[in-house]
Amino acid sequence: MANITVKLFANLKEIAGESSFSLSGETIQDILYSLIEKYPGLDEFVFEQKGNNPRICGYINVFLNGNNIKHMEELDTNVNDGDEVGIFPPVSGG
Repeated sequence: MANITVKLFANLKEIAGESSFSLSGETIQDILYSLIEKYPGLDEFVFEQKGNNPRICGYINVFLNGNNIKHMEELDTNVNDGDEVGIFPPVSGG
């Protein structure tokens, strides 16, 4: 399993109470499941559906080393030691 850095932004950071921490996993799905296990309050903000056919909420953007996983293998995207995952909720303002 890879050890990666997770960075949370906006209200996700507020809910978790921290903005950066390490998690382990082999895929983005593993990392996100570990995230909601560590911070159950994030579950409804990250996943629309879990189980056999998990789906990330449509308004959440997940980046692996600066690349949106929507342009990769999505939840099946593999992670490696030292990778960085950023999770961005929608934000507004001006």
